[in-house]
Amino acid sequence: MPPLHETHEHADTGPSRTRLVAAGVAVVVVGLGLGLRAVAVGSVAKYGGDALYTVLVLALVVALAPRMSPGAAAASALAFSWGIEFLQLSDVPAELAERSTAARLVLGSTFNAPDLFWYAAGAAAGLLVHTAVVSRTARGRTGPV
Repeated sequence: MPPLHETHEHADTGPSRTRLVAAGVAVVVVGLGLGLRAVAVGSVAKYGGDALYTVLVLALVVALAPRMSPGAAAASALAFSWGIEFLQLSDVPAELAERSTAARLVLGSTFNAPDLFWYAAGAAAGLLVHTAVVSRTARGRTGPV
């Protein structure tokens, strides 16, 4: 029978725990985004919100696919964010945004090229944090490196 601490560590690093942590991160990121909008204005609020949007998408990707590598999860979040931004070149998001606050929050309404950079910044930040967490978790399972 393995020692209790080994069993506990293994249970703490499984997909269910990863999903739970990712969902918690998503909630925190939404709070950060709302807080940023409440205290900041202009470019800081706009572009900080863009970066946080991709971090939120990354957290949701991890919640849905907890075994996905950090790089693949960040690339998926970035692709989604860029896809939504390019969709704004059509009239669809703007029309949906007029009818629904949720659609406006998720889809935006107008294309803005600088947003693409800030989505990438959010994906990079999320990748760094996710990689550090995965690395730390792996070290915890195998001992100090």
